[in-house]
Amino acid sequence: MEKELEVARRLAREAGAILMEFYRDGAEVKWKGHDDPVTAADHAANEMLVRELHRHFPNDAILSEELPDDRVRLDHDRVWMVDPMDGTKQFIERLDEFAVMIGLAVAGEAKLGVVYNPATDKMYYAAPGMGAFLEEKWTTKRLRVSPVNDLTQAVAAMSRSHHSPIVDRIREQLGSTQTIRSGSVGLKMGLIAEGQAHIYLHTGSKTNQWDTCGPEAILREAGGSVTDNYGEPLGYNVSEIRNQHGIVATNGIIQEQVVAATKAVLTDYRQK
Repeated sequence: MEKELEVARRLAREAGAILMEFYRDGAEVKWKGHDDPVTAADHAANEMLVRELHRHFPNDAILSEELPDDRVRLDHDRVWMVDPMDGTKQFIERLDEFAVMIGLAVAGEAKLGVVYNPATDKMYYAAPGMGAFLEEKWTTKRLRVSPVNDLTQAVAAMSRSHHSPIVDRIREQLGSTQTIRSGSVGLKMGLIAEGQAHIYLHTGSKTNQWDTCGPEAILREAGGSVTDNYGEPLGYNVSEIRNQHGIVATNGIIQEQVVAATKAVLTDYRQK
């Protein structure tokens, strides 16, 4: 997938440049729904990404956050999953924690990923069998998760804008007290891929396929694991866009323990 990765990396940088133009000048904010903002920057970056992906890969389908899902994708084996800006709230709040995310799902699995933060010029990327890498400040390094297996030493990547008592309870059960916060799902999984964090949890159903496809491909190539709350694989190019059963992402070594704690806490909450 050398061509796919080359194109995706270039387009992520071009989309990032578009976002940064709006970031410097200010962007009008609209609301798609409760607590769900969108800006002109999202739309401009999306228009370019969708156009160029169609041009380079005319036989592939595209699922994008900023376009209606026409479900034609269900007839395709290869589907690009696009989020032109993950972390729109942080963009609006002038926090440098947003990212362009491009993923490629093949036969329902996350295979290729690019997560690019244009504010810090930090790019995570991976493709099957090629490894995962971080490009930053003119240097490129191979990504490998931290080998931490002591849950009391595990650092949890936490949401910047959403506080979850359930996640707090899971961390308490695990004995994990250290946290690091970021706005974007992709950047949080990137922190695990580069060894700065070891756990990321989103126990609800408010993430979508485009939020996790690219980041999952990167984290898995770096040696990590991603499942739903119950240890099942996340499904891509399925009818339901949302990840209805949440996300559990870890360095892989502690995946089973974190999933077990997640299931136990969720069961307890349902019984109350």
